[in-house]
Amino acid sequence: MPSKAKPKTAKRPSRTANAKPAVTKGARAPAAKKGAKTKAPPAGAKPVLLSGGNPRIAKDEGDAPVQAYIAAMPGWKRGLGRRLDALIVRTVPRVRKAVRWNSPFYGIEGQGWFLTFHCFAQYVKVTFLRGRSLLPRPPVASKHPNVRYFHIHEDDSLDEELLANWIQQASELPGDPLF
Repeated sequence: MPSKAKPKTAKRPSRTANAKPAVTKGARAPAAKKGAKTKAPPAGAKPVLLSGGNPRIAKDEGDAPVQAYIAAMPGWKRGLGRRLDALIVRTVPRVRKAVRWNSPFYGIEGQGWFLTFHCFAQYVKVTFLRGRSLLPRPPVASKHPNVRYFHIHEDDSLDEELLANWIQQASELPGDPLF
């Protein structure tokens, strides 16, 4: 009569001195669960600056988070952020504001977002989400076919008339569905 043998199970490899650690240097932390809330910084805490000096501001709707982003912009960029925000509001009084992906976004209710800006080490990038449709086109192309950029460096003189023209045109276009 044949004997009943237990089925063989795979053995776990033993940890040795040469085994790789569970987390290696430079590895990303596991992604947070969808819908999980991140801990807000304490009131009055200085926002963290990400690479290039871009402020890390929590995603939120309205003017307050945009003003918090602008207040956290480093050095000369803060004054530029105030000028850009004021120019946008003056040009498009019914503008809707929010912070998304650590950048202020501007849009029209029911139409979507038309403009955003972001701090980099040497400049501030103004992004026109339907910039390809603007005349004249903003000078910097994007990988995304509809997007065009305008870079503003510290010593640049700002042509507010041209920028206001672009802002007005962009606000009259449907927002980009990707944003």
